[in-house]
Amino acid sequence: MSIFLPCFYAFAACIGFCIIFNIRGRTILYASLGGALGWLAYLLFADWGTDIFQYFIASIVISIYAEIMARLCKIPSTCYLLIALLPLVPGGGVYYTMKHCIIGDTAAFAETGLHTLGIAGAMAMGVLLVSSMVRMLQHAFTTLMSAGKKQVP
Repeated sequence: MSIFLPCFYAFAACIGFCIIFNIRGRTILYASLGGALGWLAYLLFADWGTDIFQYFIASIVISIYAEIMARLCKIPSTCYLLIALLPLVPGGGVYYTMKHCIIGDTAAFAETGLHTLGIAGAMAMGVLLVSSMVRMLQHAFTTLMSAGKKQVP
């Protein structure tokens, strides 16, 4: 039960951002469900290494979900991706990085800043990986389908 309560909080937070971003209808539910799914993936991979790996896996799960929902609902995947990634955004890391910068603690600033940059990079790489794979599969499928049709000169 303790793993599902944070997922519910992520779901509720995503609903709030859907309202801010003027997302309407059942897309609110689907996009918010993606945020809860991403947070669930983040929590499930807690014992698999560093938190950067958790963010990477969660962004892969969210990206796959966004691509599937985009095809099912005929809405761009960025609508789902933008909302679902929001609970994973390392806002605390950015805050503490700037706090250490202002205080003048350069060692803590560099450590916190690099860690936050690593999280953001892992999230970007997860999205890029899934998006690239989907585009490659689409291209291969389109090429395969067009090769089956005879071209009339």
